[in-house]
Amino acid sequence: MIRVALAALLVLPLAAQTAVKPAPPTEDATIARFRKNAKPRPVAPAAPLSPEERNTIRRFKEAKSSVVFLSAVSPAQDTKTLEPLKLPAGSGTGFVWDEWGHIVTNHHIITLEDGGKRVADVEEVEITLADGKTYKGRVIGYSFAFDIAVIQAFAPLEAMRPMPLGNSNKLHEGQTVLAIGNPFGLDHSLSRGVISALQRKIDTGYGNQIPNAIQTDAAVNPGNSGGPLLDSGGRLIGMNTAIVATRGEGSVGVGFAIPVDTLNRVVPQLIARGRLELPRMGFETLNAAVALQSFGIQRGLVVSMVEPDTPAGRAGLLPLKVDPQGALLGLGDVLVAYQGVPIESNGQLMAMLELEPPEELVVFDVLRDGKTIQITLNLRKGRKPLPKL
Repeated sequence: MIRVALAALLVLPLAAQTAVKPAPPTEDATIARFRKNAKPRPVAPAAPLSPEERNTIRRFKEAKSSVVFLSAVSPAQDTKTLEPLKLPAGSGTGFVWDEWGHIVTNHHIITLEDGGKRVADVEEVEITLADGKTYKGRVIGYSFAFDIAVIQAFAPLEAMRPMPLGNSNKLHEGQTVLAIGNPFGLDHSLSRGVISALQRKIDTGYGNQIPNAIQTDAAVNPGNSGGPLLDSGGRLIGMNTAIVATRGEGSVGVGFAIPVDTLNRVVPQLIARGRLELPRMGFETLNAAVALQSFGIQRGLVVSMVEPDTPAGRAGLLPLKVDPQGALLGLGDVLVAYQGVPIESNGQLMAMLELEPPEELVVFDVLRDGKTIQITLNLRKGRKPLPKL
Protein backbone atom coordinates (compact mmCIF):
# COMPACT_ATOMS: atom_id res chain seq x y z
CA MET A 1 0.00 0.00 0.00
CA ILE A 2 2.72 2.42 0.83
CA ARG A 3 4.57 1.86 -2.47
CA VAL A 4 1.36 2.38 -4.49
CA ALA A 5 0.54 5.62 -2.74
CA LEU A 6 4.04 7.02 -3.33
CA ALA A 7 3.86 6.10 -7.00
CA ALA A 8 0.57 7.93 -7.28
CA LEU A 9 2.07 11.06 -5.73
CA LEU A 10 4.92 10.97 -8.20
CA VAL A 11 2.75 10.47 -11.27
CA LEU A 12 -0.22 12.74 -10.67
CA PRO A 13 1.55 16.12 -10.64
CA LEU A 14 3.32 15.36 -13.93
CA ALA A 15 0.07 14.31 -15.56
CA ALA A 16 -1.68 17.45 -14.34
CA GLN A 17 1.11 19.73 -15.63
CA THR A 18 1.03 18.15 -19.08
CA ALA A 19 -2.70 18.63 -19.35
CA VAL A 20 -2.75 22.35 -18.27
CA LYS A 21 0.26 23.95 -20.14
CA PRO A 22 -0.42 24.54 -23.86
CA ALA A 23 2.26 24.08 -26.49
CA PRO A 24 4.22 27.33 -27.10
CA PRO A 25 3.28 29.16 -30.33
CA THR A 26 5.84 29.25 -33.11
CA GLU A 27 7.83 32.42 -33.81
CA ASP A 28 6.16 32.80 -37.20
CA ALA A 29 2.73 32.68 -35.58
CA THR A 30 3.75 35.43 -33.12
CA ILE A 31 5.04 37.67 -35.92
CA ALA A 32 1.90 37.11 -37.99
CA ARG A 33 -0.37 37.93 -35.04
CA PHE A 34 1.42 41.21 -34.23
CA ARG A 35 1.61 42.35 -37.86
CA LYS A 36 -2.16 42.85 -37.75
CA ASN A 37 -1.65 45.74 -35.32
CA ALA A 38 0.48 47.79 -37.74
CA LYS A 39 -0.81 51.38 -38.09
CA PRO A 40 0.59 54.92 -37.68
CA ARG A 41 1.03 55.98 -34.09
CA PRO A 42 -0.82 59.02 -32.81
CA VAL A 43 1.23 62.23 -32.66
CA ALA A 44 1.64 63.75 -29.22
CA PRO A 45 0.82 67.45 -28.96
CA ALA A 46 3.92 69.63 -29.41
CA ALA A 47 5.05 71.78 -26.56
CA PRO A 48 5.42 75.45 -27.53
CA LEU A 49 8.95 76.56 -28.44
CA SER A 50 10.72 78.42 -25.68
CA PRO A 51 11.64 82.06 -26.24
CA GLU A 52 15.29 81.00 -26.41
CA GLU A 53 14.54 78.42 -29.10
CA ARG A 54 12.52 80.91 -31.14
CA ASN A 55 15.37 83.38 -30.95
CA THR A 56 17.94 80.79 -32.08
CA ILE A 57 15.77 79.82 -35.06
CA ARG A 58 15.26 83.44 -36.01
CA ARG A 59 18.96 84.35 -35.79
CA PHE A 60 19.98 81.33 -37.85
CA LYS A 61 17.49 82.18 -40.60
CA GLU A 62 18.70 85.78 -40.65
CA ALA A 63 22.40 84.87 -40.79
CA LYS A 64 22.19 81.90 -43.16
CA SER A 65 22.17 84.05 -46.31
CA SER A 66 25.43 85.70 -45.22
CA VAL A 67 27.38 82.42 -44.86
CA VAL A 68 29.07 80.86 -47.90
CA PHE A 69 30.81 77.60 -48.77
CA LEU A 70 34.33 78.06 -50.14
CA SER A 71 36.27 75.70 -52.36
CA ALA A 72 39.86 76.71 -53.09
CA VAL A 73 40.93 75.99 -56.68
CA SER A 74 44.50 75.08 -57.62
CA PRO A 75 45.66 75.48 -61.24
CA ALA A 76 47.07 72.33 -62.82
CA GLN A 77 47.72 70.79 -66.23
CA ASP A 78 46.50 67.60 -67.84
CA THR A 79 49.59 65.43 -68.32
CA LYS A 80 48.22 63.96 -71.57
CA THR A 81 46.47 66.85 -73.32
CA LEU A 82 48.46 69.64 -71.60
CA GLU A 83 45.15 71.45 -71.16
CA PRO A 84 44.84 73.66 -68.06
CA LEU A 85 42.88 72.16 -65.19
CA LYS A 86 41.37 73.47 -61.97
CA LEU A 87 41.71 71.08 -59.07
CA PRO A 88 40.04 71.45 -55.65
CA ALA A 89 42.67 72.31 -53.06
CA GLY A 90 40.61 72.65 -49.89
CA SER A 91 37.29 73.89 -48.58
CA GLY A 92 35.82 75.78 -45.69
CA THR A 93 33.45 78.52 -44.71
CA GLY A 94 33.33 82.26 -45.23
CA PHE A 95 30.89 85.08 -44.63
CA VAL A 96 29.85 88.27 -46.39
CA TRP A 97 31.70 91.23 -44.92
CA ASP A 98 30.08 94.11 -46.79
CA GLU A 99 27.67 94.95 -49.59
CA TRP A 100 30.52 95.15 -52.13
CA GLY A 101 31.06 91.41 -52.36
CA HIS A 102 33.97 91.00 -49.96
CA ILE A 103 34.08 87.58 -48.29
CA VAL A 104 36.13 86.99 -45.13
CA THR A 105 37.61 83.62 -44.22
CA ASN A 106 40.74 82.04 -42.72
CA HIS A 107 44.04 82.30 -44.57
CA HIS A 108 44.77 78.62 -43.97
CA ILE A 109 41.78 77.68 -46.16
CA ILE A 110 43.49 79.11 -49.26
CA THR A 111 46.92 77.69 -48.42
CA LEU A 112 48.52 74.90 -50.41
CA GLU A 113 50.69 72.63 -48.26
CA ASP A 114 53.23 69.92 -48.93
CA GLY A 115 54.21 67.73 -46.02
CA GLY A 116 52.54 70.13 -43.59
CA LYS A 117 54.46 73.18 -44.89
CA ARG A 118 52.98 76.06 -46.85
CA VAL A 119 54.20 76.15 -50.43
CA ALA A 120 51.80 78.66 -52.01
CA ASP A 121 48.40 80.32 -51.76
CA VAL A 122 45.58 79.79 -54.21
CA GLU A 123 44.19 82.83 -56.01
CA GLU A 124 40.88 81.51 -57.32
CA VAL A 125 38.03 80.33 -55.12
CA GLU A 126 34.57 78.99 -55.89
CA ILE A 127 31.89 80.56 -53.70
CA THR A 128 28.57 78.83 -53.11
CA LEU A 129 25.83 80.98 -51.61
CA ALA A 130 22.95 79.81 -49.43
CA ASP A 131 20.69 79.53 -52.50
CA GLY A 132 23.06 76.94 -54.01
CA LYS A 133 24.40 79.19 -56.76
CA THR A 134 28.17 79.18 -57.28
CA TYR A 135 30.32 82.13 -58.34
CA LYS A 136 33.98 82.79 -58.94
CA GLY A 137 36.02 84.52 -56.27
CA ARG A 138 39.54 85.91 -56.17
CA VAL A 139 41.78 86.32 -53.14
CA ILE A 140 42.65 90.01 -52.83
CA GLY A 141 44.35 90.15 -49.44
CA TYR A 142 45.58 88.06 -46.54
CA SER A 143 47.43 88.22 -43.26
CA PHE A 144 49.84 85.55 -42.01
CA ALA A 145 49.83 86.79 -38.43
CA PHE A 146 46.05 86.83 -37.98
CA ASP A 147 45.07 83.95 -40.31
CA ILE A 148 42.65 86.18 -42.21
CA ALA A 149 41.96 86.26 -45.94
CA VAL A 150 39.63 88.45 -48.01
CA ILE A 151 38.02 87.28 -51.25
CA GLN A 152 36.28 89.39 -53.87
CA ALA A 153 33.14 87.54 -54.97
CA PHE A 154 32.04 88.09 -58.55
CA ALA A 155 28.39 87.62 -57.66
CA PRO A 156 25.36 89.92 -57.90
CA LEU A 157 25.69 92.63 -55.28
CA GLU A 158 22.04 92.18 -54.31
CA ALA A 159 23.00 88.69 -53.10
CA MET A 160 25.61 90.14 -50.73
CA ARG A 161 24.00 90.44 -47.32
CA PRO A 162 26.43 91.34 -44.55
CA MET A 163 25.42 90.45 -41.01
CA PRO A 164 25.43 93.10 -38.28
CA LEU A 165 28.71 93.59 -36.41
CA GLY A 166 29.08 93.34 -32.67
CA ASN A 167 32.10 94.11 -30.54
CA SER A 168 34.24 91.63 -28.70
CA ASN A 169 35.52 93.85 -25.88
CA LYS A 170 32.20 93.58 -24.04
CA LEU A 171 31.74 89.82 -24.13
CA HIS A 172 31.26 87.69 -21.02
CA GLU A 173 32.03 84.08 -20.17
CA GLY A 174 28.79 82.14 -20.11
CA GLN A 175 26.86 84.12 -22.69
CA THR A 176 25.20 82.20 -25.52
CA VAL A 177 26.87 82.00 -28.93
CA LEU A 178 25.92 80.47 -32.28
CA ALA A 179 28.42 79.00 -34.75
CA ILE A 180 27.49 78.55 -38.42
CA GLY A 181 29.64 76.73 -40.95
CA ASN A 182 30.16 73.78 -43.25
CA PRO A 183 31.65 71.01 -41.07
CA PHE A 184 32.81 68.03 -43.14
CA GLY A 185 31.23 69.67 -46.19
CA LEU A 186 27.73 69.77 -44.64
CA ASP A 187 26.55 73.23 -45.63
CA HIS A 188 25.00 75.75 -43.26
CA SER A 189 25.16 73.76 -40.06
CA LEU A 190 24.28 75.44 -36.78
CA SER A 191 25.73 74.70 -33.36
CA ARG A 192 25.00 76.46 -30.10
CA GLY A 193 27.02 76.91 -26.95
CA VAL A 194 28.48 79.45 -24.61
CA ILE A 195 31.64 81.50 -24.35
CA SER A 196 33.91 79.31 -22.26
CA ALA A 197 36.75 81.80 -21.84
CA LEU A 198 38.18 85.03 -23.22
CA GLN A 199 41.66 86.39 -23.89
CA ARG A 200 42.96 83.08 -25.21
CA LYS A 201 45.82 82.75 -27.70
CA ILE A 202 45.64 80.68 -30.89
CA ASP A 203 48.81 79.12 -32.24
CA THR A 204 49.24 79.54 -36.00
CA GLY A 205 51.46 77.68 -38.41
CA TYR A 206 53.91 80.57 -38.56
CA GLY A 207 55.34 80.54 -35.07
CA ASN A 208 53.10 83.27 -33.68
CA GLN A 209 49.90 83.47 -31.66
CA ILE A 210 46.68 85.33 -32.37
CA PRO A 211 45.80 87.25 -29.18
CA ASN A 212 42.44 87.87 -27.50
CA ALA A 213 40.75 84.80 -29.00
CA ILE A 214 37.30 83.65 -27.90
CA GLN A 215 36.97 80.09 -26.54
CA THR A 216 33.61 78.37 -27.01
CA ASP A 217 32.06 74.95 -26.47
CA ALA A 218 29.80 75.34 -29.52
CA ALA A 219 30.66 72.41 -31.81
CA VAL A 220 33.33 73.50 -34.30
CA ASN A 221 34.77 70.86 -36.62
CA PRO A 222 36.94 70.69 -39.76
CA GLY A 223 35.13 72.76 -42.37
CA ASN A 224 33.84 75.30 -39.83
CA SER A 225 37.00 77.39 -40.25
CA GLY A 226 36.20 80.86 -41.52
CA GLY A 227 32.58 80.75 -40.36
CA PRO A 228 30.89 83.33 -38.15
CA LEU A 229 30.42 83.19 -34.40
CA LEU A 230 27.31 85.15 -33.40
CA ASP A 231 25.89 86.41 -30.15
CA SER A 232 22.26 85.79 -29.21
CA GLY A 233 21.30 89.00 -31.01
CA GLY A 234 22.66 87.69 -34.32
CA ARG A 235 25.66 90.03 -34.33
CA LEU A 236 29.05 88.88 -35.58
CA ILE A 237 31.44 88.62 -32.63
CA GLY A 238 34.17 86.38 -34.08
CA MET A 239 35.41 84.07 -36.84
CA ASN A 240 35.73 80.36 -35.98
CA THR A 241 39.35 79.40 -36.61
CA ALA A 242 40.73 76.49 -34.57
CA ILE A 243 39.78 73.52 -32.42
CA VAL A 244 41.43 71.29 -29.87
CA ALA A 245 41.21 67.80 -31.38
CA THR A 246 42.09 64.32 -30.19
CA ARG A 247 44.14 62.41 -32.77
CA GLY A 248 42.58 64.47 -35.54
CA GLU A 249 39.11 63.14 -34.76
CA GLY A 250 37.40 66.52 -34.66
CA SER A 251 35.97 68.74 -31.98
CA VAL A 252 36.06 67.84 -28.30
CA GLY A 253 34.15 70.93 -27.23
CA VAL A 254 37.01 73.43 -27.24
CA GLY A 255 36.93 75.82 -30.20
CA PHE A 256 38.50 79.22 -30.77
CA ALA A 257 37.43 82.27 -32.74
CA ILE A 258 39.28 85.41 -33.82
CA PRO A 259 37.49 88.35 -32.13
CA VAL A 260 35.48 90.70 -34.31
CA ASP A 261 37.41 93.73 -33.05
CA THR A 262 40.54 92.22 -34.65
CA LEU A 263 38.61 91.53 -37.86
CA ASN A 264 37.29 95.08 -37.97
CA ARG A 265 40.84 96.42 -37.70
CA VAL A 266 42.57 94.04 -40.12
CA VAL A 267 39.98 93.38 -42.85
CA PRO A 268 39.64 97.00 -44.09
CA GLN A 269 43.43 97.16 -44.54
CA LEU A 270 43.42 93.90 -46.50
CA ILE A 271 40.63 95.18 -48.73
CA ALA A 272 42.39 98.49 -49.33
CA ARG A 273 45.99 97.29 -49.79
CA GLY A 274 46.03 93.51 -49.92
CA ARG A 275 48.39 93.28 -46.94
CA LEU A 276 48.89 94.89 -43.57
CA GLU A 277 51.14 97.91 -43.50
CA LEU A 278 54.72 96.66 -43.36
CA PRO A 279 58.07 98.47 -43.40
CA ARG A 280 59.73 98.65 -46.79
CA MET A 281 62.99 96.73 -46.44
CA GLY A 282 63.93 96.48 -50.10
CA PHE A 283 64.60 92.78 -50.70
CA GLU A 284 62.81 89.72 -52.06
CA THR A 285 63.30 86.03 -51.30
CA LEU A 286 62.94 82.79 -53.22
CA ASN A 287 60.01 80.45 -52.86
CA ALA A 288 60.89 77.74 -50.31
CA ALA A 289 60.37 74.93 -52.84
CA VAL A 290 62.66 76.65 -55.37
CA ALA A 291 65.32 77.29 -52.70
CA LEU A 292 65.25 73.63 -51.68
CA GLN A 293 65.36 72.29 -55.23
CA SER A 294 68.00 74.71 -56.52
CA PHE A 295 70.30 75.07 -53.52
CA GLY A 296 69.24 72.47 -50.96
CA ILE A 297 68.29 75.21 -48.48
CA GLN A 298 65.89 73.72 -45.92
CA ARG A 299 65.83 76.55 -43.38
CA GLY A 300 66.04 80.27 -43.84
CA LEU A 301 65.22 82.57 -46.76
CA VAL A 302 67.36 82.91 -49.88
CA VAL A 303 67.66 86.58 -50.86
CA SER A 304 66.84 86.75 -54.58
CA MET A 305 66.81 90.51 -55.21
CA VAL A 306 67.95 93.67 -53.42
CA GLU A 307 66.79 97.14 -54.43
CA PRO A 308 69.35 99.95 -54.34
CA ASP A 309 68.78 102.90 -52.02
CA THR A 310 66.61 100.88 -49.64
CA PRO A 311 67.35 99.68 -46.09
CA ALA A 312 68.52 96.31 -47.50
CA GLY A 313 70.59 97.93 -50.24
CA ARG A 314 72.26 100.41 -47.90
CA ALA A 315 73.00 97.65 -45.38
CA GLY A 316 74.84 95.61 -48.02
CA LEU A 317 72.51 92.62 -48.23
CA LEU A 318 73.60 90.41 -51.15
CA PRO A 319 71.18 88.83 -53.67
CA LEU A 320 71.75 85.77 -55.87
CA LYS A 321 74.93 85.94 -57.92
CA VAL A 322 74.32 86.20 -61.67
CA ASP A 323 76.50 86.94 -64.69
CA PRO A 324 75.87 89.85 -67.10
CA GLN A 325 73.63 87.61 -69.19
CA GLY A 326 71.50 86.77 -66.17
CA ALA A 327 72.72 83.21 -65.71
CA LEU A 328 72.76 82.04 -62.11
CA LEU A 329 76.21 81.69 -60.60
CA GLY A 330 75.46 80.98 -56.96
CA LEU A 331 74.02 82.01 -53.64
CA GLY A 332 74.21 85.40 -52.06
CA ASP A 333 72.80 85.83 -48.55
CA VAL A 334 70.47 83.49 -46.68
CA LEU A 335 68.41 85.04 -43.87
CA VAL A 336 68.48 82.58 -40.96
CA ALA A 337 67.17 84.71 -38.06
CA TYR A 338 65.21 87.93 -37.46
CA GLN A 339 65.73 89.83 -34.21
CA GLY A 340 67.28 86.67 -32.77
CA VAL A 341 64.36 84.39 -33.75
CA PRO A 342 65.21 81.61 -36.25
CA ILE A 343 63.41 82.03 -39.59
CA GLU A 344 61.58 78.91 -40.71
CA SER A 345 59.58 80.35 -43.61
CA ASN A 346 58.62 83.53 -45.41
CA GLY A 347 55.18 83.33 -43.83
CA GLN A 348 56.70 83.26 -40.36
CA LEU A 349 58.77 86.37 -41.10
CA MET A 350 55.72 88.17 -42.46
CA ALA A 351 53.73 87.17 -39.38
CA MET A 352 56.38 88.62 -37.07
CA LEU A 353 56.45 91.85 -39.07
CA GLU A 354 52.64 92.11 -39.03
CA LEU A 355 52.31 91.55 -35.29
CA GLU A 356 55.00 94.07 -34.33
CA PRO A 357 55.86 96.32 -37.27
CA PRO A 358 59.36 97.67 -36.59
CA GLU A 359 60.01 101.38 -36.89
CA GLU A 360 63.78 101.77 -36.67
CA LEU A 361 66.53 99.14 -36.59
CA VAL A 362 66.13 95.43 -37.32
CA VAL A 363 68.88 92.81 -37.17
CA PHE A 364 69.12 89.75 -39.41
CA ASP A 365 71.44 86.80 -38.88
CA VAL A 366 72.74 86.10 -42.37
CA LEU A 367 74.52 83.04 -43.75
CA ARG A 368 77.14 84.30 -46.23
CA ASP A 369 79.85 82.12 -47.78
CA GLY A 370 79.43 79.52 -45.05
CA LYS A 371 79.70 82.00 -42.16
CA THR A 372 76.97 83.61 -40.07
CA ILE A 373 77.12 87.39 -39.75
CA GLN A 374 74.70 90.05 -38.53
CA ILE A 375 73.34 92.80 -40.77
CA THR A 376 71.35 95.75 -39.42
CA LEU A 377 68.71 97.48 -41.53
CA ASN A 378 67.82 101.08 -40.71
CA LEU A 379 64.14 101.38 -41.62
CA ARG A 380 63.74 105.04 -40.74
CA LYS A 381 65.97 106.37 -43.51
CA GLY A 382 64.32 106.77 -46.85
CA ARG A 383 60.97 105.31 -45.81
CA LYS A 384 58.42 105.99 -48.52
CA PRO A 385 54.89 106.99 -47.46
CA LEU A 386 52.04 104.68 -48.38
CA PRO A 387 49.73 105.94 -51.12
CA LYS A 388 46.60 107.67 -49.87
CA LEU A 389 43.33 105.83 -50.23
